[in-house]
Amino acid sequence: MFYKECGQYGIGIWKCPRFLFVIMGIATITGMLATFWSFRAYGASPETMIISVVLVCLGIFVPGTFMVRSFEYMAEANRMKTEFISIASHQLRSPLSAIKWSLNLLLEGKVAVLDKKSRQYLETMEQSNNRMVKLVGDLLNVSRIDQRTLKLKKEKLSIIEAIKGSIHILQPAAEASNVKISLNLPSNDMETVGDETYFDMVITNLVDNAIRYTKEGGGVVSISLAKKNNYARCEVTDNGMGIKEEDQKLIFNKFFRSESAKNRQPVGTGLGLFIVKSVIKDMGGDIGFKSSEGKGSKFWFEVPLVE
Repeated sequence: MFYKECGQYGIGIWKCPRFLFVIMGIATITGMLATFWSFRAYGASPETMIISVVLVCLGIFVPGTFMVRSFEYMAEANRMKTEFISIASHQLRSPLSAIKWSLNLLLEGKVAVLDKKSRQYLETMEQSNNRMVKLVGDLLNVSRIDQRTLKLKKEKLSIIEAIKGSIHILQPAAEASNVKISLNLPSNDMETVGDETYFDMVITNLVDNAIRYTKEGGGVVSISLAKKNNYARCEVTDNGMGIKEEDQKLIFNKFFRSESAKNRQPVGTGLGLFIVKSVIKDMGGDIGFKSSEGKGSKFWFEVPLVE
């Protein structure tokens, strides 16, 4: 229903743009029919024409005014939401960093000698803290993207080295999930211009998703890189659960996670692919995917090459 999205922002029906658009359409059609009927009934006298035109204009102007105000209201609500996320994320970052360093000191045995049970508890705390740090980082990136304040460096970087670096980080997770990573990389290096930290995050996110959502009991994740005209095209393919057709148009939206993804991996924010797409677009590239439910997915991105 058209009112549902407005309800998510706590916006009343008379401030909902979609509802007001329908009202304006009804008022316009009604005014036109009333004008036609008055012409038929009373003739096309100047007085009748003037009154009819004024009434039609009022029927369009009044809902239109409310519609403009509703857009302003929604824009302000969205701005306040983004600002709140940014402030909250900044406030959380410092205590989480302090917890992280304290846990590192404890796990390294620099404070006290730990028994096996204590170490297990601290390792669980460290994993939870790392998830929170990643969540805060994603929220900060999203707020910067929304506010157009995300500043990405423009430096020459190696695409092959970025892929190998991400594989090195994710190899333990792949082995734990019984997933084999297959690489098909060219012998000659390819370079592009972008922010190394965020470009690494793009590849890590795509490969990590492929590992997470591959078939239970193991599978294969393939990563290929090839030159396509003046672009480098990287493809990440898995034989996992795939994406339902009705979910595919929403996959790059903020906070979107399909029900099948939630059932398979309860932990997640739905921010990763939104950030990935924003980074690739900022680099002057493009991103997309093909997927079949139950058969797997292939995510690809293209970035411009530099000599």
